Amino acid sequence: MATERTLSIIKPDAVRKHLVGQIVARFEAEKLTPIAMKMKHLSRQEAEGFYAEHRERPFFSALVDFMTSGPVVLMVLEGDDAIARNRAVMGATNPQNAAEGTLRKQFAESVQCNAVHGSDSPTSAAREVAYFFAQIEQCPR
Repeated sequence: MATERTLSIIKPDAVRKHLVGQIVARFEAEKLTPIAMKMKHLSRQEAEGFYAEHRERPFFSALVDFMTSGPVVLMVLEGDDAIARNRAVMGATNPQNAAEGTLRKQFAESVQCNAVHGSDSPTSAAREVAYFFAQIEQCPR
């Protein structure tokens, strides 16, 4: 297995519910180590830039509104096969389809308010990590 880095975002709904500690503990229990972390209230420009690939989709405006509705916790997670393992821990985007024991099954309210985000490929992970974190902010384990 290759050691990878991936971006994880604890979304505004989960931050509002005081779930940050539980979510971080779950990642650590799954051997996904946070090597960079910060809390930030995204500006509209930051959210639009981050989700630019969805700009033409009908849900884009609502997604940006949601992601700017409160603070988020941004993390770089590192571990063996981190991208796939993070996505397995998160569960399906729609919490109704998420497997028991996943973060989204446990904490998500809806497809939009689904508690967490994780990169879906090595290309996305590299772009997303670089969008929010300088290399100097990432502490190797």
